[in-house]
Amino acid sequence: MRKLENSELDRLNIEEFKQVEKTPICIVLDNVRSLNNIGSVFRTADAFLIEKIYLCGITATPPHKEIHKTALGATDSVGWEYRESTMALLEELRAEGYTSLSVEQAENAIMLNNFKIEENKKYALIFGNEVKGVSQDVVSGSDLVLEIPQYGTKHSLNISVSVGVVVWDLWAKLKG
Repeated sequence: MRKLENSELDRLNIEEFKQVEKTPICIVLDNVRSLNNIGSVFRTADAFLIEKIYLCGITATPPHKEIHKTALGATDSVGWEYRESTMALLEELRAEGYTSLSVEQAENAIMLNNFKIEENKKYALIFGNEVKGVSQDVVSGSDLVLEIPQYGTKHSLNISVSVGVVVWDLWAKLKG
C-alpha cells in the first residue's frame, strides 16, 4: 500500500467549500479556553462540512497564531461567529429550528451510541470548558444532553477529541 499525496486527495478549495451543501450541524463552544482546541475544532468542522462554529464567552476568535497552528487554514473555510452569551445564542438557534444538544455528563443524558438522528432536523452541538464543561445554565437550557460512553478510569475526554467523536457519529448516522 502506498500513502497518497495531498494532491491526490481531491479536496475542495475554499470557494468550493463555501458553495457546497453543508451538514445540518453547527458547533457551539461554550467558554473554551485552549487556543489549540479551538483550532482543532475548526479542522474537524472543515472535514465534515459543518455549517458554522459559534465561539461564545471567553472562547478566543481568529485570527490568532495559536488557533491557526492547529486549524491549518480551516478558519478561512468554516464560517464562524463570536457571541458573548451562549444562552442568548441557544434561543436564536432554537428559533431557527435547531435542536440543541449539550455534550456533557448529566442526569438523563442519552448515550451517543443510542442517539437517533431525525431526518430534516438541524442540530447545534454544544461543547464546554476544558475544566468545568458546558455551563449548568446551558445544559439546563438544552433540548437534550448527549454523553460519550467511556469505560476507563478518566472522567472526560479532551474537548477537541469529544468534538471529533460526536461529529463523526452524527455525520455517519446522517449519511447512513
